[in-house]
Amino acid sequence: MTTQPPLIRIERVTKRFGDFTAVNQIDLDIRQGEFFALLGASGCGKTTLLRMLGGFETPTEGRILIDGVDVSTVPPYERPVNMMFQSYALFPHMTVEQNIAFGLQQDKMPKGQIAERVKAMLDMVQMSQYAKRKPAQLSGGQKQRVALARSLAKQPKVLLLDEPLGALDKKLREQTQLELVNIQEKVGITFIMVTHDQEEAMTMACRVGIMKEGRIAQIGTPFEVYETPNSRFVGDFIGNANMIAGAVTGGEGADWTIASSDLGCTITAHHEEPLPNGSDVTVMVRPEKMSIGRQPVAGAINTVSGRITDIAYLGDMSIYHVKLAGGARLQVSQANLRHGIGGRLEHDEEVSISWHPGDSVVLLA
Repeated sequence: MTTQPPLIRIERVTKRFGDFTAVNQIDLDIRQGEFFALLGASGCGKTTLLRMLGGFETPTEGRILIDGVDVSTVPPYERPVNMMFQSYALFPHMTVEQNIAFGLQQDKMPKGQIAERVKAMLDMVQMSQYAKRKPAQLSGGQKQRVALARSLAKQPKVLLLDEPLGALDKKLREQTQLELVNIQEKVGITFIMVTHDQEEAMTMACRVGIMKEGRIAQIGTPFEVYETPNSRFVGDFIGNANMIAGAVTGGEGADWTIASSDLGCTITAHHEEPLPNGSDVTVMVRPEKMSIGRQPVAGAINTVSGRITDIAYLGDMSIYHVKLAGGARLQVSQANLRHGIGGRLEHDEEVSISWHPGDSVVLLA
């Protein structure tokens, strides 16, 4: 665990536009060399927070420190920060190398140093062979690489990325995610990315801050926010989840008995902290943690039965939507490990669903 002070410190930052509060009393520390993602739905305040980091908006309250210096009112061009926009904002009349060199020329860097820096950036993003082309002659992925090279050419302490891969198709986006992470690790610059794409944030970021209504609902590694969400909102927002309402009726050790009104039965969930009898809880179980089959799993502690109403076939896996006798619905995902259709579960079949108490996450009401 590092004792090094954070590179970026956001202290009680609020941003209001008239009567509307876009960002509300946010405290956040981001470390040197970290890839941090702000994740949330449209209107949650993530882009406003990014723009305040970049100097394009000024906090109504609070302050932003970069490397110990308060930059809350410092204009963008005087901050050790660069921003890569979703549109890439390349100059159409300039070649690739001219686009990359532009910021260095504005800073009046000597020509020889500019040429060296531009060459290094082109090599890093593997665009040397396209140096003389103009943006109109490039694909979306190539434009994204040029925009990244231009953003990194000035060697900022922080690079801000606003939906950086939003303009790319799915396959290219997945490929570029890993390339971007490799480049970030190579240059060692702190990256802060805004995205509404959960998969993008989970794939690329060291830590994720999930925003809701101008506040940060939870900060953690991708593993932490997925496996141990701190609220029903976060559990619902990240990935797919079955949310089962119930009330605590007792417990032994860290295993608690919960009477579920949704399922019409009693289930067992593992939770390390004490749970008072009678307290209302929500039990979250991810679809991939559940087992599904025509027969109950021998010795399973949590088992319910129902009928398959829908099947989503995704190639590598199938997602089964199951309606229980009491009307509740559960999702169960299952990897398609075998070739062919023999033994596959079918629509309208009666099935049994089971899961381990340790795969339950208890969320307090």
